[in-house]
Amino acid sequence: MTGEKILLRLYMRTGDQHMLVPRYESVIQMARRKKLAGLTALRGIMGFGQRGMLKPSPMHLISDAPIIIECVDDGEKLLAFLHDIAEKLLHHGLATLERAAVVIYRPRERTARGEAQLLGRIKPLSTLPDIERGLPMHTNSDGVLLRVFIGESDVYEKKPLHEAILNKARELGLSGATVLQGVMGFGANSVMHTDRILAMSSDLPIVIELVDSREKIQLLLPQLDAMVTEGMITMEEVKVIAYRHAPA
Repeated sequence: MTGEKILLRLYMRTGDQHMLVPRYESVIQMARRKKLAGLTALRGIMGFGQRGMLKPSPMHLISDAPIIIECVDDGEKLLAFLHDIAEKLLHHGLATLERAAVVIYRPRERTARGEAQLLGRIKPLSTLPDIERGLPMHTNSDGVLLRVFIGESDVYEKKPLHEAILNKARELGLSGATVLQGVMGFGANSVMHTDRILAMSSDLPIVIELVDSREKIQLLLPQLDAMVTEGMITMEEVKVIAYRHAPA
């Protein structure tokens, strides 16, 4: 399992259902049946997409939340998985494909351990499989995944910074964004933040993920430069796939 692999990321919503079951849960069960190497589901606290803004309540509990599903495996295996779930389980949303060079992979039953080494640099997107072959998606293109690492207590013009960034991204016409909240972390000032009940700090880590064309992301960067006074921003080149049950 080590070596050149592909990371598939699906952007979904918890409120979408298939036969009275949340679609994302059905996707996870399908991935398990297909024996994918592993999968992680990340629940967001805020986001927007083609169907509008998902906003939290004052208690940060929302019935329809953004969710990101990430899985790493061979490119052809992930394409077959996408083909199986495309028509029934992918309703509205976005998927991205990117390189995932696996340095360590240790299933529970394995005892022998090899030496971990970083893989070499390669041309972006050069290892991705050919997604044109029979995949029932509506659009695909090269794009950029931007991640903005900030704190929950950061503000901009008297609003939470993550909310201000989402509003600006939507104003500029980006296709979507997801806000993820961490449970523990530290930043450039090395102050530890945690969600433990007895902790004094409530400044939990926040990660905002935005996916779009390089041109759209470039429009947003000057705004982020002015809004983010403490934090970090990273970018990755990805293959972007849009899926819609009813494109009209």
